[in-house]
Amino acid sequence: MSAGHAHALYVHGDSRVHALPAHVKLVALLIVIVAVVATPRERVGVFAAHAVVIIAAAACAHLSPRFIGGRLLIGAPFLAFAVLLPFVGGGDRVVVGALSLSVGGLWGAWSVLVKGTLALAASVVVTATTPVPALLTGLGRLRVPVVITEIAGFMVRYLEVIAGEMHRAKVAMAARGYQPRWAWQGTALATSAGALFIRSHERGERVYDAMLSRGYQGRLPQLGATAATRADWARALALPLCAAAAAALAVIG
Repeated sequence: MSAGHAHALYVHGDSRVHALPAHVKLVALLIVIVAVVATPRERVGVFAAHAVVIIAAAACAHLSPRFIGGRLLIGAPFLAFAVLLPFVGGGDRVVVGALSLSVGGLWGAWSVLVKGTLALAASVVVTATTPVPALLTGLGRLRVPVVITEIAGFMVRYLEVIAGEMHRAKVAMAARGYQPRWAWQGTALATSAGALFIRSHERGERVYDAMLSRGYQGRLPQLGATAATRADWARALALPLCAAAAAALAVIG
């Protein structure tokens, strides 16, 4: 995996979080996510503590609240269904204005929203401070199967290639006077999507054949991998372990 390839979510910087090895940050992220998910939904104060941990990590990485908030919009479609839970949930109900809401549904919606948002925010901090090649290398150091990291690497690369193809097709269609404004004009879009799929498949085959001719044997060279020191582990795990301790106390209590 080329060390020069960076994803749009990555933010160049020289903070201590940026300097940490990728596999250390991935372990820290896993601890935070497990802590957030394991926290009982009624422990609102513990979720506030988790939020403080994530905000502190973002501050150490010099990531602005506006940046984090903008990236959190990625998960909005996946969390939108939580709004329906108070209406479709069973059990006791509470009247809010003209609405009759399920108490269990309200707690369920709160749980989905707060846990999903905090987990996504922690993921944003890691992806914003770690290039994609480094993340894949870190997964390899954590003994993730090679086939998974290779597929993920190619997926990231070709998402950008396909996005470029889509943009060029859109510009070409607009240059020919195509202005999609009505539902029945979707036929052209469907045709373009089919052509894009075929072209992407053919390009993938050509690239794979080229890789085989250059000696590819199922694993790309790993560049820029760095070993983690005890100081790296200590810096990376200090905040996540605080979140884990808070979650453990919440579960026990």
